[in-house]
Amino acid sequence: MSGIHHAAIVTSDVDASLRFWRDGLGFTELFDYTFTGDWRTLFGAATDQLRSIFLGDPATPETGIVELVLLDDVEALPPPTDAPAFGFFLLSLQRDVDATLTTLAALGFGDGVRRIEMPAPGGKKVAMAVLNAPDGVRVELIGPPQ
Repeated sequence: MSGIHHAAIVTSDVDASLRFWRDGLGFTELFDYTFTGDWRTLFGAATDQLRSIFLGDPATPETGIVELVLLDDVEALPPPTDAPAFGFFLLSLQRDVDATLTTLAALGFGDGVRRIEMPAPGGKKVAMAVLNAPDGVRVELIGPPQ
């Protein structure tokens, strides 16, 4: 019973976040539910209502879930910096990098993308890219060795 179950992202725009995570990155919506609970005590939230949208791959649930969280009266964080900083760094996903970047660009998420190729064992190369999701989460895409 170990491992990471999910990563939660508080979103200011659920439609933009769904376009990015579901339509752009290919996650499937697993459920969308509003929970009533003591979120004031647990998270310091200003409300007892928390909407949770779980996104993942139903065929491989062990690969983890991205949860979009909606809460009332949430303050925005400062915009992320380009340079690494202490704390949460990124969420890394295995994807066909170029195909995924093309899909994301068509959905309006092409700004600020950085792409490189890194050497891999056996003389192969691995494509990698980094971009920011809505609400500032840095996302890394890693392709298969080519």
